Amino acid sequence: MEFSTIFGMGLGAFLIILSIMIAGQLSYFWDVASVLITIGGTIASTIISFRGKSLKNIIPVLKMAFKKSGSSDLNKDIDLIIEIANVARREGLLALEEYVDKIEDPFLKKGISLIVDGTDTELIKNILETEVYFIQTRHAEGQDLFNTMAAFAPAYGLIGTLIGLILMLQTLDDLGSLGKNMAVALVTTFYGSVLANLVFTPIAKKLKAQSDAEVLQKELYIEGLLSIQEGENPRIIRDKLNSFVARRDLKAPSGKPEVMEVDEVSSFERKAGGGKG
Repeated sequence: MEFSTIFGMGLGAFLIILSIMIAGQLSYFWDVASVLITIGGTIASTIISFRGKSLKNIIPVLKMAFKKSGSSDLNKDIDLIIEIANVARREGLLALEEYVDKIEDPFLKKGISLIVDGTDTELIKNILETEVYFIQTRHAEGQDLFNTMAAFAPAYGLIGTLIGLILMLQTLDDLGSLGKNMAVALVTTFYGSVLANLVFTPIAKKLKAQSDAEVLQKELYIEGLLSIQEGENPRIIRDKLNSFVARRDLKAPSGKPEVMEVDEVSSFERKAGGGKG
């Protein structure tokens, strides 16, 4: 579970509720009509805006915002690429075939399989970059879903305000209804603003951050795999891949030299079954 998402939303809700309780009563900010206008209207407009298939994915997409993302340690990813590079440098590209099944990441596994099959470098690049493009497209659709709701919520808050003001003006002679109608006018705007700024927009931004991190990892894999196929020195490959990591995050791999000696058995090989010879 992604702690920052839960903590941020919980903290925001707590501070808003605390402020309300300090200034007045919490019951003043509850109005069924306002809930129906804001939430109901936002849902209705979102349904109109998207295809049924996209709407079916809203729950899985929402879960992603609360799910702890996979490993985003690019330094470990670089170490893995270097281990693969050393195997290929010492034993040849075909030697990677027996290690393909030991790779957990499907994208990296696919890239290594293409290398083992002797696929042209440019074709490998096109295949993997196309897959990254469709990953971005799929993620962008989920982000757009919540960005759209973030845009609709304040709009329906304003619609609720207009409804409340119209009702208030129509019943100016009934002093008993003024307070209720004014509450609908103001509370609906409050609901729309809170939903947009505490829920929908932050979720969309979290999804984008997770997508950007995944795409960066995939781009690192592509650069590493193409360098391996070209037979580049592992030290050069590491220097190239380090450019994907922010300078503040760069660190030397613990307990290991920059490049393994050619007769050193890598942990990649040990995972695959102890290495050769």
